[in-house]
Amino acid sequence: MSYNADNKGYYGEFGGAYIPEMLYPNTEELRENYIKIMNEPSFRKDFEALLKDYVGRPTPLYYAKRLSENYNARIYLKREDLCHTGAHKVNNTIGQILMAQRLGKNRIIAETGAGQHGVATATVCALMGIKCVVYMGEIDIKRQAPNVARMKMLGAEVRAAKSGSKTLKDATNEAIRDWINNPEDTHYIIGSVVGPHPYPDMVARFQSIISEEIKIQLQEKEGRTDPDYVVACVGGGSNAAGAYYHFLDNEEVGIIAVEAAGKGIHSGESAATSALGKIGIIHGSKTLLMQTKDGQITEPYSISAGLDYPGVGPMHAHLYTSGRGEFISIDDEEAMRAGLLVSQLEGIIPAIETSHAFAVFEHKKFQPEDVVVVNLSGRGDKDLQTYIDYFKL
Repeated sequence: MSYNADNKGYYGEFGGAYIPEMLYPNTEELRENYIKIMNEPSFRKDFEALLKDYVGRPTPLYYAKRLSENYNARIYLKREDLCHTGAHKVNNTIGQILMAQRLGKNRIIAETGAGQHGVATATVCALMGIKCVVYMGEIDIKRQAPNVARMKMLGAEVRAAKSGSKTLKDATNEAIRDWINNPEDTHYIIGSVVGPHPYPDMVARFQSIISEEIKIQLQEKEGRTDPDYVVACVGGGSNAAGAYYHFLDNEEVGIIAVEAAGKGIHSGESAATSALGKIGIIHGSKTLLMQTKDGQITEPYSISAGLDYPGVGPMHAHLYTSGRGEFISIDDEEAMRAGLLVSQLEGIIPAIETSHAFAVFEHKKFQPEDVVVVNLSGRGDKDLQTYIDYFKL
């Protein structure tokens, strides 16, 4: 069984491109060109140079000694929090801005939840001198004020999505509407492995630099290229897709995906798509989706602005239903406690999204010799107010 997309953009039964006819020219142009452009020597050269000199790659693979002693396993942290802009998101926006330039687009739109993708998009647009509009849910704008300020400082226009739950799903809806209205000059930089084909595959390929580096770095540190387990948080799932990518077909590497259970899986305030989702279509792809009996999308909830998406990328839907990935749901309290523990054991304040991944060690027992790589997808600066309020610091 393959865990990568086929040429029609399907991961097993999930994926594809379910889009209004107005969007067909946009996605078709991208689908016909993305792999060809990515394989061009000039593209590779530009992409790799920017990752090295601008983003700061390779990011370290850090042996977390005190965390390892605490949980009695060999725990490594892939330090995506040390990327320029503070998260893994910039790997993808660098790739997509280079793609957009080669397709002759001179205006960029994006959606963002936690604000990290919005910041990463605004950053590369400033770098390249391209107009940038970022859609963000009204609620997320309030709870992620520092990132909104960063986007504006970088020259982006931030537009509030005021419909529905006023979070990531609604920001994505607004961005898609914009794209339909501006097909000629606009490229939509989707921030995760969601949306119509070729986005899930393209974003996964740009993020695959994470697992590519893990293999090289583990060889140096452990004398082997493959860990026993790779752990990542999953909302839409781009950091996870990047961390899993080069291990997907090696079934000896355990893949652990951590979702946000919010106030409890069955509380009615959750974003645990694997546990609650049924097959449906959202934002142009067929995937697992939280929905009512009559197919209406239910509102997700998580204390983390980056994980409250009602669906999951089609790659992850396939990993779940095929049994290749082990999916664990972590509630707000467990995530917040894990974030505080990592801060105090390792001197690293993780993003609340990543804190969900760290909570896995309270749910799953590893062997002392197990090599476990956790993708530390982002730093916690953006979440300090949430941490302050939660712990009354």
